[in-house]
Amino acid sequence: MNRLGRGASRWASAYGAGPWHLLGLAACFVVAGYAATRMVGAGIWMGFAVWFVGAVVFHDLVLWPLYSAADTAIRSLSRLPSRLGRARPAVVNHVRVPAGLSCLLLLVWFPLILRGAERNYRGAVGLSTSPYLARWLVITLVLFGVSGLLYAVRRWAGGRSDR
Repeated sequence: MNRLGRGASRWASAYGAGPWHLLGLAACFVVAGYAATRMVGAGIWMGFAVWFVGAVVFHDLVLWPLYSAADTAIRSLSRLPSRLGRARPAVVNHVRVPAGLSCLLLLVWFPLILRGAERNYRGAVGLSTSPYLARWLVITLVLFGVSGLLYAVRRWAGGRSDR
């Protein structure tokens, strides 16, 4: 083994990952530090700290158990045997992806979807927030519809390849 290979091997055994991992981690800390200095400079650090702790607690105590239980239920349903004895494509990712995207949209736009920012939004742009809930529901239905269609195509294609 050459000298460079031994150095990389020694690095990986001492650190646990390659040097690019450490460089990426350092870059993340630089960006987080910059964001923290901007919040302190703007005088909003206390509100951000309360929001951050609340989000962590809400995620860990409420959301994590909910979507873990939902994922376990979906995975157990996908293990049910096929009527024809053929292997079926896993349904779990056809539910996870649209649900994740829908939840991400809800997380980003929830003040408008749930009409919590009606007064501020109307004052800023002169429009109502009422269409946001319907649009989010339509996007969610389309995401699940496309995912269901892809699942159906995969099941159909899997059935045809066995013949």
